[in-house]
Amino acid sequence: MYQDTSEMKSKMDKNKFETSISELKTKSFVTAADMLNYDEGDVTEEYQTAYKRSLEDPEGFWGEVGKELEWTRPWDKVLDNSNPPFTKWWVGGELSVCYNAVDRHVAAGRGDQIALIYDSPLTDTVKRITYSEVQDQVSRLAGKLSELGVTRGSRVVIYMPLIPEAVIAMLATNRVGAIHSVVFGGFAARELRIRIEHAEPTVIIAASCGVEPNKIVRYKDILDEALCQSSHQPSNCIIYQRRRVLECPLQKDRDICWDAAMKSDPVPCVSTEANEALYVLYTSGTTADPKGVQRPCGHAATLCWSMHAVYGLKRGVWWAASDLGWVVGHSYICYGPLLAGLTSVLYEGKPDRTPDPGQYFRIIEQHRVNALFTIPTVFRVLKRTDPAGKYSRRYCSKSLKTIFVAGEHCDQETRHWAESIFAVPVLNHWWQTETGSPITAPCLGYGVKGVRPHSTGYPVPGYDVRALTENGSECHSGEVGRLVVKLPMPPGCASTLWRSDERFKKVYFSKFPGYYDTQDMGWISAEGAVWVVARTDDVINVAGHRLSTAAIEDVVLKHARVADAIVVGAPDPSKGDVPLCLYVMRPPQDDEEIVLESTVSQELIALVRHLIGPIAAFRKAVAVPAIPRNRSGKALRGAISKLAHSQLVKLPPTVEDPTVFVEIKMALQKLGYAIDAPDPEWS
Repeated sequence: MYQDTSEMKSKMDKNKFETSISELKTKSFVTAADMLNYDEGDVTEEYQTAYKRSLEDPEGFWGEVGKELEWTRPWDKVLDNSNPPFTKWWVGGELSVCYNAVDRHVAAGRGDQIALIYDSPLTDTVKRITYSEVQDQVSRLAGKLSELGVTRGSRVVIYMPLIPEAVIAMLATNRVGAIHSVVFGGFAARELRIRIEHAEPTVIIAASCGVEPNKIVRYKDILDEALCQSSHQPSNCIIYQRRRVLECPLQKDRDICWDAAMKSDPVPCVSTEANEALYVLYTSGTTADPKGVQRPCGHAATLCWSMHAVYGLKRGVWWAASDLGWVVGHSYICYGPLLAGLTSVLYEGKPDRTPDPGQYFRIIEQHRVNALFTIPTVFRVLKRTDPAGKYSRRYCSKSLKTIFVAGEHCDQETRHWAESIFAVPVLNHWWQTETGSPITAPCLGYGVKGVRPHSTGYPVPGYDVRALTENGSECHSGEVGRLVVKLPMPPGCASTLWRSDERFKKVYFSKFPGYYDTQDMGWISAEGAVWVVARTDDVINVAGHRLSTAAIEDVVLKHARVADAIVVGAPDPSKGDVPLCLYVMRPPQDDEEIVLESTVSQELIALVRHLIGPIAAFRKAVAVPAIPRNRSGKALRGAISKLAHSQLVKLPPTVEDPTVFVEIKMALQKLGYAIDAPDPEWS
């Protein structure tokens, strides 16, 4: 706790480098003198050579990457960019993604290796499944899909929680050459119906239920409701009964029990052309106007390569702590690790409530995890519930070598805490649903061992990242602008939006012709390191000065009594918008004195003024019980800002806990905001 300004200044002087970064991120331009503070010594010659070749000789570079997999028909040409942005890779080449992810390893004599580890403290279950067992289950389910009329190009909607059967369903769909569309289990009947109508699946595969710490989510009931309202009806539904949790009734002549389906005769893999669709993934928040990202089958080669080139793993145990309904689950729970012949961990639980904050450490020890991929929110939760890391000391985590974070901004305080508790580097990297794999990262496979503070690393080979001004001119080194990628995009990126080519071009390529618009703001150093400041919507304009909400959040989270925080733009009659901070106080530990909320708020205002300056116009901070987030961990900044502006808030179907908005509205009204705001509604 900072007692006065002089003590605060002394403390911050020790962190001058982190301070300079926070200050730089609030500016629109970084001077050459500022850049002298940066040490770019982590770039390796191996990385520079690979990256340069990927841009100058993409056919040669990606031709070698493609050879990591087995193809049933060789490609005619590596690259066809005759119709941008609809770039094609490995044109004419045919392969089975399922064969490369499963059968290839069995054929190589590695059938007894563990492919999947399922760990569910919610159901008190730990299950290990070998590659041979995966092959048997996938081929039998694929046999049933074939019997039901699923063929090459058919769609299969999968509505299941994070259980091994969901991975089996994805692979079985691909095995017969069909296209899967996994719907996140947090979606209700309306959102599920919209996706069913848009994808028009031949078959739907679902589970009877999902399990949360304090409730059971009845998936089958939600599916039945969605189908009652849907204009499209599948020929059949295959239902996995979670008998230890909830068994549901089946509809005669439509529903088939999973156990019965698994008695079908196994079928071999069907090959597809590299540019045919592997899956369609609808972006979160999609409702009346579905936006389905279409991924090509050639994506498999990029994923296999990325496991060693980016994440540095050629063997071992990999854990992506996400859900299969998100892009991380597709890329790095299911396909990436299996294509690379690794063991993939599926964790059905929370970081702190199933049953305690020690679960991440237990899993690392019990399953000998070598690398972890998660989101910064996980560390903020653990830091809030167990700041001293007492639970971590109960377990041995020597197997763990690296942690990767993505999905949202990771402040330095949280990263430093995580590194001290887990005793491994925490590496930030940046990617999107549309790219399917990292845009920038510390490429461990090329010897890059770390990233600069706040940086997301260097462009992954194939990504020519630029920062542009609003008029399309290229930014100077260090100048904040719109982050874009020069075409052509590397293989594995979205090939289009499902049944919406024109929308694909308009959304991602119309603003800056010749470039993919990431819709993120950031800046690039002279040596090529990338700093992602915020989503475009998260930059607020204060009296003509553009400020990043993430920069202010970094400063707020330095406070010893703040566990979580969010900064949004709030209305101001003279400045247009001003930053407004909602923060969650950390409970006092042991003999710590109780500190008043008003004291913390005043200290936060002084802290931001000291580190960023009066330009931030930061004068409003209030404590709340929790920060609203969606189920992938992203803070709902837009919803809070709309509430502060007394506008109607439409809550996304993926909101983790909608009840927090009641307390947040009351907190905002204490500060004079949201006075006339209607109560939030479901979208």
